[in-house]
Amino acid sequence: MIEPQFFVTPGYGDMLREQLHYQQAVRIGDTVHLSGQGGWDDEFHFPEDLREEIVQAFDNVERTLALAGATWRDVVAVDSFHVPTATDEIGDEHTSVMTEQFRLRMGERAPVWTEIGVAALGAVGMRVEIRVTAITPPTTDS
Repeated sequence: MIEPQFFVTPGYGDMLREQLHYQQAVRIGDTVHLSGQGGWDDEFHFPEDLREEIVQAFDNVERTLALAGATWRDVVAVDSFHVPTATDEIGDEHTSVMTEQFRLRMGERAPVWTEIGVAALGAVGMRVEIRVTAITPPTTDS
């Protein structure tokens, strides 16, 4: 049986583990699942600028993936949650930055992606949260 390995991102992950009792990532064999990563810094502050918040969320995904032995290029599925900036849609500001970051970090690989508009997220002032699944190359353990 493959045992799950759990990971806590140093800084904000330690705080969230203590306060809310959850892990930032789990690796089961060659599959890595991340909990939703927001655009916070280690003190759990959010930038005022939406673009900066989305880029920071991508940075936090990258940082947490690395703990579990994965990269953005291993990501196969993304669910992103957004507090809309438009009345009848999530808003182009969210979507264009997400798309830009996918291209920048994943190259030609395109994930399956579900972009979900929500009324609120887990922290006051939070406008985006990104959850991913990655499949890493098989290991050659003997």
